[in-house]
Amino acid sequence: MSLRTLASCTLALMALGGIAQADETAPAVLATACFACHGMDGKSPGQIPSLTGKTKEAFSTAMKGFKTDQIPATVMNRLAKGYTDAEIEALATFYANLK
Repeated sequence: MSLRTLASCTLALMALGGIAQADETAPAVLATACFACHGMDGKSPGQIPSLTGKTKEAFSTAMKGFKTDQIPATVMNRLAKGYTDAEIEALATFYANLK
């Protein structure tokens, strides 16, 4: 194997490694799961509540209420259980800052 081929392979693997290390816990990545029901960027097109503009406290309280089954729901209880408290706080900040 030539030095040029080895260098090319090394660079390709480094680039792929960067892609694989994308932060899956980044709020914008976590929020993509919300889009199907709550609309793009949290702006609901229908009867499901919009998330954009909710205060951090309101979002966090609701999600933790769903997670602990203190707030009844058909779907959100199951979904909220998949988030850590840190992820809920990150999403709360994300949606509170969207306009």
